[in-house]
Amino acid sequence: MSLPPEAANILRSGGLVAFPTETVYGLGADATQPNAIARIFAVKGRPATNPLIVHVADASIAKRYAMTWPGEATKLAEAFWPGPLTLVLPKSPLIVSVVTAGRGTVGLRVPDHPLALELLRAFDGPLAAPSANRSNRISPTTARHVRDELGDAVDLILDGGPCRVGIESTVLDLSGVTPTLLRLGGISRRQIEAVIGPVKSIGQIAAHEPAMSPGQLPVHYAPQTPAFRFENFADPVEGAHTARGTIRLGSKNEVEKEGLRIALPRHPELYARHFYEVLRELDAMNLPAIHIEMPPQQPEWAAVRDRIVRATKAIDH
Repeated sequence: MSLPPEAANILRSGGLVAFPTETVYGLGADATQPNAIARIFAVKGRPATNPLIVHVADASIAKRYAMTWPGEATKLAEAFWPGPLTLVLPKSPLIVSVVTAGRGTVGLRVPDHPLALELLRAFDGPLAAPSANRSNRISPTTARHVRDELGDAVDLILDGGPCRVGIESTVLDLSGVTPTLLRLGGISRRQIEAVIGPVKSIGQIAAHEPAMSPGQLPVHYAPQTPAFRFENFADPVEGAHTARGTIRLGSKNEVEKEGLRIALPRHPELYARHFYEVLRELDAMNLPAIHIEMPPQQPEWAAVRDRIVRATKAIDH
């Protein structure tokens, strides 16, 4: 799909444009217009304590909206932008406070998708863009997911095909003394530390606390169907395969389906690419429950495990 000529004008006039990124589809609005940002929160049903990530076309534009730009930001932008890494920095007054949940910092990133970059260049400004779905639900990885969930509440939906990464960006806070991981995602901790050295981590926060980043709430990215996680030492749905959906680890580099049992690739990047899509498919079946096998507790699976934990409850044995 080529960029419609009206897309940038819709954004300038305070409208909402859903657009593809390499991670998930975003719901974009002008980050300098309070009324436009208010529409995002209203359409998503998103709490005002959960900030939005701001998307820009390149690092030079990102610097317009950050009050400081440390050396670590330059190194990381050179290594990973465009790409699934969000950098949290002290914000410029140009970014309205509702974008950042009233905090003095803003998350900035350059997405790695040609249609998203075309839109951002045409708009030539900052786009606040959370995932284009209802708050806390499964993030969309196709334009159809956006249409099914948000429909006419969005002024324009750009179709850029399925998302390549499939889970949200990594969020790294550079506003303090020590770089701090706020959310795991498409760039691993190991990759970041190879560029700037050791970083620390902050886990999930209480539901009532103002977040420093999206993805910190204990329940997020979740289906409406009750969902449970289990380790591979047990099969909690033995004998009930016709009634409940199960996501297991497969042995090949492709999605395999056998009734309501779906096997995702035993490779973290390929698993992530298909996870939300498959979870949405099962969620649409009105099943009594969904069960998800946890991947190995290894660094390369950390982001996927994080998404599963926030979308499910543990099974009691």
